[in-house]
Amino acid sequence: PLPDLATQKAIADFLDRETARIDRITGKTQQSIALLREFRAALITAAVTGQMDVAALGKGEQTDRIAEAMRA
Repeated sequence: PLPDLATQKAIADFLDRETARIDRITGKTQQSIALLREFRAALITAAVTGQMDVAALGKGEQTDRIAEAMRA
């Protein structure tokens, strides 16, 4: 017993929409991961090269400088 053709088409259309939505979400997630990796690398570089004072970071200082280093 199979559903009628209209029902099968409705199911297939739904699955196509949901698969496309999942693909978009997966793509955005991958972009976010790549961006966060870049930010992490920039932050580590800034800390290691002395562009930021890690001790002051704990006190909430140099936030603008960190953001600028991550944009570079």
